[in-house]
Amino acid sequence: MFKTGLIVAALASASTIAMPAAAQGRSGDKIENQYICFFHPAAVPKGLARVAAEGAARPNGGRVMHVYTTAARGFSVYASERGVQQMQARNPGIASCKADRVVTLAPPPGKGPGGSPTPSPTPSEVRWDITRVNGGTTTSSKTAWVIDTGIDLDHPDLNVDRARSVDLVSRGKDNGGNDENGHGTHVAGTIAAKKNNVGMAGVAPGSKVVAVRVLDRNGSGSWSDVLAGIDYVAINAADDDVANMSLGGGADADIDNAVYNASMGISADGADLGKNIFFALAAGNDSDNANNHSPARAEGPYIYTISAIGEGDTWAYFSNYGNPPIDFAEPGFYIYSTYKDGGYATLSGTSMAAPHAAGILMLGAIRSGGTVADDPDATKDTIGIH
Repeated sequence: MFKTGLIVAALASASTIAMPAAAQGRSGDKIENQYICFFHPAAVPKGLARVAAEGAARPNGGRVMHVYTTAARGFSVYASERGVQQMQARNPGIASCKADRVVTLAPPPGKGPGGSPTPSPTPSEVRWDITRVNGGTTTSSKTAWVIDTGIDLDHPDLNVDRARSVDLVSRGKDNGGNDENGHGTHVAGTIAAKKNNVGMAGVAPGSKVVAVRVLDRNGSGSWSDVLAGIDYVAINAADDDVANMSLGGGADADIDNAVYNASMGISADGADLGKNIFFALAAGNDSDNANNHSPARAEGPYIYTISAIGEGDTWAYFSNYGNPPIDFAEPGFYIYSTYKDGGYATLSGTSMAAPHAAGILMLGAIRSGGTVADDPDATKDTIGIH
């Protein structure tokens, strides 16, 4: 059991390490001296998680970064390998610790052998992709939580809830969730850009969006940051709100479990939070089985994993596949949406497909709008529409 009494400042020692500036490396790489630890939920109550984390880390030269209380129960820590071993040996309330890993945005797909339509020749505020899913007309009273690179907080075409937006990746000055990359702003626009005769309109135009920044200006972060984002949504989102995760990495059961817990409205210790949160997850751009990737492989009644199509309902050559976990296919080729610095951009990927589903979920249930042509597996994905 953890000691949860007075915590004194850690003594300076050779085992104390400096906090790194940001996660570096390729997706899946271990991050040196960075770990994620999980408590036995019954041993550490939610309200004592931070005290327990500091009490475990500091005496062993560690520095706590994130504390998880709801979708997971634990913390991330900067510490030496020896420090983490000592921490586990001295604190039986810790169930496990594992190396943190780099998470990055999937590189944008290039031109493939098929399924690569040309952009619509006549620009309009309601683009082909929004029309395909029957969106672009109705504002939702729900909130969309964009777990990504942040959102351009001042974009005139977005209704951003700045008060609830958060920066979970900065190693220094908190930027409030502002997007320095552009990816998250693009996702937010597909979900909910305003219908105001400017730029483009989202699936649920003008609906409120919240930035949950877990990836930096380079589109890089860590599983510990992503887990913090899931936990933040689990704590702060309301019943029937929608979260979008257009990111991913290798298979990670802890990330999958956190998404499941948040979606079901249950705490890590099994407590009922009295709400359900919808999650739209990008299947990934690896032309691979989505079961090999998290959080894409997460399953649950409020979780939707999304593959990508182009105009004409053709399969996107880069999209991951597999049923389960894929639930629906959505437009993901040449998607025009909002971008950082008040701009607009055209991007492709399952990152662009997932927010179409998120927008539909903002408006209600997803219906069938036909099936995908040329799906590489034995089951043709259903195209989701409002």
